[in-house]
Amino acid sequence: MSQRRSYDARMHPILFEIPGLHLPLRSFGLMVMLGFLAGAHFLTRWGVRGAPDPEKAREGYSALPIWVLLGVVFGARFLYVGVEMAGNTPEGQTYKDDPLSILFIWRGGLVMYGGALGGILGGWLATRKHALPVGQVMDLGVPAAFLGLAIGRIGCLLVGDDYGKVVSESHANWPFPLVVTVPDPLPEHSLFGAENAGRTLYCTQMWMSLNALALFLIGRFVLLPRRRFGGQVAALVLLLYSGGRYFIEMYRGDKIRGLWFDDRFSTSQLISIGVALLCVLYLLLRWPRKQTPAMIGGYAPGQARE
Repeated sequence: MSQRRSYDARMHPILFEIPGLHLPLRSFGLMVMLGFLAGAHFLTRWGVRGAPDPEKAREGYSALPIWVLLGVVFGARFLYVGVEMAGNTPEGQTYKDDPLSILFIWRGGLVMYGGALGGILGGWLATRKHALPVGQVMDLGVPAAFLGLAIGRIGCLLVGDDYGKVVSESHANWPFPLVVTVPDPLPEHSLFGAENAGRTLYCTQMWMSLNALALFLIGRFVLLPRRRFGGQVAALVLLLYSGGRYFIEMYRGDKIRGLWFDDRFSTSQLISIGVALLCVLYLLLRWPRKQTPAMIGGYAPGQARE
């Protein structure tokens, strides 16, 4: 009973409605917004530090998060819609019948990998417009993005999205955040599904949040001070993420994310394989064949060496 009460305190799909407007403030949207603001703050701060022209760098790095945000939203939404339509799901049929509903992102339906790809495209366009070093932006932006993701994934738990499978008997006594008991009855607007009410599930939402937090810390405080070329940190962090995400997907229980090849692989697992291969290829092509005095030692954030 104590486990269920502790979870009920974390389960708030809608925090409150704005008086007079009947406009709900959803916990998922709030956490995503807080995550974006945190990532944007640190990205701008790191980018300006040590830059040859701080004012020009501030202008570019201040505009960069907006470009990334637009790319994330559109990329995450259109990958979700594409998976649903390709899988001929009821949700996908809705988009075919009413194409305008594709734009209704407040109803839910975003895919992290689509957001990542869209964010990278938006960031690349911003670097072109503001003449920012691409490798430097990637090495600072990817860790900052994972900080935002760590915060935003908490919103998935609050609304019951991206939930895990029902736990096995041997794991039933695991503590939160490894497992979580779904409230019964479910709060209004919960995405857990009525079939999971009262069940104990793997808490994959928090797994993804903690994984993202670990990648932020590793990228910013371990890899970034020791990098040897532009883009190295981004590639290594994304490579680590691909492996962690592939593993976590094995414990996911929501079918809506898309399953392929007789349900053996999820959409995110297939993308993880592709991202991992691209990261390995990039590292092999860019990794210096021998050390020189200029490569030894770390680079401070803002001092790009492409």
